[in-house]
Formats: sequence, C-alpha cells, structure tokens
Amino acid sequence: MPAKKQITKDKILAAALQIVRERGMDSLNMRTLAKACNCSTQPIYLSYKGMDDLKTDINGEITHLFEQCIEREMASGKYVPYKAVGMGYIKFAKEEKELFKYLMMTNHQEDKTWMMLSYDVSTNIIKKDYGLIQSNAEKLHTELWIFVHGIASMFATDYINWDWETVSSLVTEAYLGFMSRIKGEDK
Repeated sequence: MPAKKQITKDKILAAALQIVRERGMDSLNMRTLAKACNCSTQPIYLSYKGMDDLKTDINGEITHLFEQCIEREMASGKYVPYKAVGMGYIKFAKEEKELFKYLMMTNHQEDKTWMMLSYDVSTNIIKKDYGLIQSNAEKLHTELWIFVHGIASMFATDYINWDWETVSSLVTEAYLGFMSRIKGEDK
C-alpha cells in the first residue's frame, strides 16, 4: 500500500494563501511555500505543476473570500443592497489588504469573468431599486465604483484609516450627488 500523502493540496493552498495574505503575491515562491509547509518543494510539485497552476487556485480562493465579504455585508441588512456591495468592497480592502491589492490593483492574467458578472448584478440592482434605464445605471455604477475603489485602495495601502461611519457617510453622499446629477440629465 502506498504511503499516505502528508502534505495535501489543501494544506499547500492554505499556506500559500497565508503567505500572500501577510506579505503579498510577490513574496510567494516554491521555497517560501516549502518552508511554510515544513517540507521540501517535492510535495508541492506533486500537487501543482508549477507556480502558475498554484496561482490559479490562489486566485480562485481570493475571489471566493472577496465574494463572501460582499455577501456578508449584504446579508447584514445594515445597508440597502447596492450600498452593501460597495461597503463590502471597501471592507475587504481594509481587512485583507494584500489580497485586495492582488485582486483589484494588479494586472494579472487570470479570468476576470466574475468582475463582469458583478458589474451586471450591480447595474441590475440599480435599475430595479432606483428605476434607472440601463445607460444611467451603468453610468451611476461606474462613477460610484471609481469612488469606492479609491477609498478601498487608500485603505489597502494604509493611506487612510477612517472610522466606518465616515466611510458610510461619504459613500452615501457620493451616491446622492451622482444620482441627483443623473436624474437631472433625464429631464
């Protein structure tokens, strides 16, 4: 009977994610990962063909964590659904700085279909909840996304550390301003 695999793919992925979470994607290599797993690189190569294969799984995990953060914010009921998406986006940047930087502030080649789906979901929420036509829903979402991404990026890079009420108030004020302008254009 063959020996049982001591270092599983799940353990490797968890260790890799922790390295990225603490020090960023640039600090991840097979040697640092082997050290974190307390093994040689051989068990890692038994589970992954190479770094690109591993990064594909890491990207999936980070995307999943990001989506969970958004879902938790929406389920909390603290905000209307569309605002909850933005607040979850900012919260992820604040709590998972390195993961946010990798996912939202780098140009990596992984499939970003989920971002387009998120865009579609957000514009559909706006159309349904606020009665805007498609083009205005897209305009509002784009403008608010730029605003929210700016705040999130500042949290991720430790440029700011505002209290949560300030963030919430700024997001609301930006929404009201953009919405007022867009509705004024409809007249």
